This record gives sequence, structure tokens and C-alpha cells, in this order.
Amino acid sequence: MNLKEILKPLSRFVSELGMVGYLFFQCALLAFQRPLKIDYIVRQMEFVGVKSLPVVFLTGTFTGMVLALQSYYGFRKVGAEGLIGVTVALSMTRELGPVLTGLMVASRAGSAMAAEIGTMRVTEQIDALVVMALNPVKYLIVPRVIASFLMLPILTIIADVLGILGGYFVAVKLLDVGEGIFLNRMYRYLEFHDIYVGLVKAACFGIIFSLICCCKGFYAKGGAEGVGKATTEAVVASCVSILVSDYILTSLLF
Repeated sequence: MNLKEILKPLSRFVSELGMVGYLFFQCALLAFQRPLKIDYIVRQMEFVGVKSLPVVFLTGTFTGMVLALQSYYGFRKVGAEGLIGVTVALSMTRELGPVLTGLMVASRAGSAMAAEIGTMRVTEQIDALVVMALNPVKYLIVPRVIASFLMLPILTIIADVLGILGGYFVAVKLLDVGEGIFLNRMYRYLEFHDIYVGLVKAACFGIIFSLICCCKGFYAKGGAEGVGKATTEAVVASCVSILVSDYILTSLLF
């Protein structure tokens, strides 16, 4: 294996990182240029947000329930069952809420973004937009990025609330943990900063996955096979990027 073959994956990674960065720069400029297609943004907000509610509902609820159950078995050994409430609340608001919501929405909505834009690319619909003097980035990508940026924090709030309610149900109703202790510890130690940081993470995750998925679709090639490959790569890259950026944001914000 020669040096060229060794450096090829690194070269491809740098190239794709540059494409995503350039696309982000374009979106940042075009997002403030008129005309702003409000109807397109609202349509994408419905697709990213409203249609993701079922998966967010299930993910948030059962994550909180499992977290409460596992915390109970651990805290019971040291007689600290009263800490279950704050553990569930802090875990959901700081990490599990934004991260799991980002992963679920990236898998559901991000894959659709990559497939839809990729199909438009290979069928030359994007070229038709250019011929009609329409900027394809502003027409196709900017509404999706804005919608993801706005809806991920809202979905994260829903996941946080459902996770805490799920943890409350398991701890108080099923495991007989004192309701007053559960709620008092949570109110005492859960701060607004914890919720705020989780929402900042969610907004960043929305930008990250929407940019990556749109970029993969926008530069897809090779017909139907190329669209499928681009969609798969988009979901994998989005999920990995969310996890990596989660560590970076946590180290910067806490």
C-alpha cells in the first residue's frame, strides 16, 4: 500500500468537510437575503418537527423510564434513592434529551433530506432551477437548515419533559420512591443553565445534521445507486458528528 492510498481517506474527509463548511457559509449569507420563503420554512418545520413527534415521544419517555430504573438499582445499594429525580432530570436536560433527539431526527428527517435533494440532483431538477435563475441553495437548503435549527430545541424540550415524567412514573408509582423527595431534589439541584446548555446543543445539532444531509444529497451522483449511497453516508456522518460535537460543546459550555 503506497502513500497515496493511505492518504486518500484523509483527503476525502478534508474535501467533504470543506464542502459542508462552504455550504454553511452560503446558507449564513442567503438566510438574511430577501425574499425569505416563509412558506417553505414552515413546511420544513412541519416535516422536521411535527412529523418527528412520535419517535421523540417514544424515545424520551422510555429513556427516562430506563434511566430511573437503572438509577434505582444503583442508588439502593447506598441508600440514596432520593437522588433518582435529580439524576433523571440532569441526564435528560444536559445530555440524553438533545443527543437522542438529534440522533432520531437526523435518522428520520435527515435521511429524507439527503434522498430528496439527491434525487433532484441526479434527475437534473437542480440544474433546471439554475436555468430558471433560482439559487438552489436558497430554495432547497436554507429552509431545511433554518427549520432544523428552530425545531430541534423544541423537540428536545418535549423529550426532556417526557423523560422526566417517565422517570417519575417508574420511581414513584412502580418503585415506591417518595414523591416529595423525588420532586424536591430535582427542583433543588436542576438549574436553568442545565436546560439552556441542552437547548444550545440541540440547536447546533440541528444545523449539523441538516447541513451534512443536504450537502450529501446536493453533491450526489451516479443515479439511484448514488442517491442510496449518499443517503446512507449522510445518516452515518450526521450521527457521528452529533456525538463528536456533543463532547466539544460539553467541554466548552460546562
